[in-house]
Amino acid sequence: MQKFLIIRFSSIGDIVLTTPVVRCIKLQFPEAEIHFLTKEKFYPVLKANPYITKVHTFQDDMGPLIGSLKDQDFDFIVDLHKNLRSARVKIALRKASGTFSKLNLQKWLLVNLKINRLPALHIVDRYFHAVEKLGIKNDNQGLDYFIPEDDNLGHDDLPQYFHEEFIAFVIGGLHHTKMFPEERIIELCQMIDKPIILLGGPDDREKAERIIAACDNEIMNGCGQFSINQSAAIIKMSSKVITNDTGLMHIAAAFRKEIISFWGNTIPAFGMFPYLPTGKGSSDIFEVKDLPCRPCSKIGYDKCPKKHFKCMMDIELKAVLDKVKT
Repeated sequence: MQKFLIIRFSSIGDIVLTTPVVRCIKLQFPEAEIHFLTKEKFYPVLKANPYITKVHTFQDDMGPLIGSLKDQDFDFIVDLHKNLRSARVKIALRKASGTFSKLNLQKWLLVNLKINRLPALHIVDRYFHAVEKLGIKNDNQGLDYFIPEDDNLGHDDLPQYFHEEFIAFVIGGLHHTKMFPEERIIELCQMIDKPIILLGGPDDREKAERIIAACDNEIMNGCGQFSINQSAAIIKMSSKVITNDTGLMHIAAAFRKEIISFWGNTIPAFGMFPYLPTGKGSSDIFEVKDLPCRPCSKIGYDKCPKKHFKCMMDIELKAVLDKVKT
């Protein structure tokens, strides 16, 4: 029996993007054990994945875990994080391994010099470079997300107004310059004639309350009220998902939803746009192209370096509304 260790420490979206590799290893090596190494706080994202034999987690210090990983005697390590910490694991375990290109030079050229040398390749397809020496192929069936039974929600768990069709609107994010501005969210919500559930973390709760106070339509504040798996269940029940470039966007792709996404300082060309199987779900990307300052970062900032935030402020809401109504 072969044993594989897949390494991806963070974060929610990046871990969800590894799921095609997990699935394809298991389906193409049915007798194999698939182990996954990640940070403890992301365990819920992988908890119910039936293709994974065991999830190994740590908080800050990975040292105590190295010994137990050695005891597993893995045959192959799939490094889908590719940093000093993952290199430490590979050196300690001394096993054959594979990884992928993070395209850091190409991203630097585009961010700093606006020279585009990026390949037209999604990061999921780049992840498969880590297992190509094993002959493992992408089945092109998209992403997976599995909700544990004890975390699952149904329409009956929501207020009556949301028992039929509603829109999930993901207003949160890790960086300000990747989040659709509050005033523009209010404007868009005022135009939408369907129930809306706002999703985000505890830090987004007050913003969501202000949005609700400024609108007359039926809107529910789900920010900080649900676990990641419960939020995933709401995404799954929704008719459409409006979202920033976040982990919940990738979870929506795993459920083959109709996705409307906003892109600010980052761009889809980095290879992190919604990854959908052909003919399943839909992805409408809204971005302000040809801005000379964009992309200004491959990650994000706390505020717009140019102070105008045109990459988000200039997105045409009528075009967004047309997609919502379609």
